[in-house]
Amino acid sequence: MRELCRAERRSAVLYASLKALHLLSIVVWVGGMFFMLACLRPAAAEVLEPAARVRLMHAAMRRFFDAVTVAAGLALLSGAAMLGLAWREATRSGLAFNMPLDWYTMIVLFFVMLLVFAHVRLALFRRLERALAAQAWPDAAAAIAMIRWEVMINLVIGVFIVVIVRLGGTA
Repeated sequence: MRELCRAERRSAVLYASLKALHLLSIVVWVGGMFFMLACLRPAAAEVLEPAARVRLMHAAMRRFFDAVTVAAGLALLSGAAMLGLAWREATRSGLAFNMPLDWYTMIVLFFVMLLVFAHVRLALFRRLERALAAQAWPDAAAAIAMIRWEVMINLVIGVFIVVIVRLGGTA
């Protein structure tokens, strides 16, 4: 009996640790998008000439996209691990595992966000890099504008996920 309690405590600590890692990953991703859209971009437009603004946005996005790649990977792995733990605990208790609807919503929307991010990182950001290398400032500005719209879409989805999960109360 004592071993069972220890195992349950270890499982609870592991789940809480995974959840913290998961949430911190989401904070990096969603918070970073908000910062880029609402703070950095307008400030750069206010004080920098177009060429300097493009170079700054490129450097900031490169770093941010690297961080999002790590954050998305951690969110995926920690989410899958939490799902596995919940399933294991349910089956260990002799119960059927029924995933809550808000978890399904979160998973589907995460993959939508991942696809949008992949398009931004692998297509639009490369377009920006080519324009920057050629010093084609109007093309670079157009690429940044397209990135902005897709990041805005992801920000709206990310905020929606946070609200659904918070209101759903099961995650």
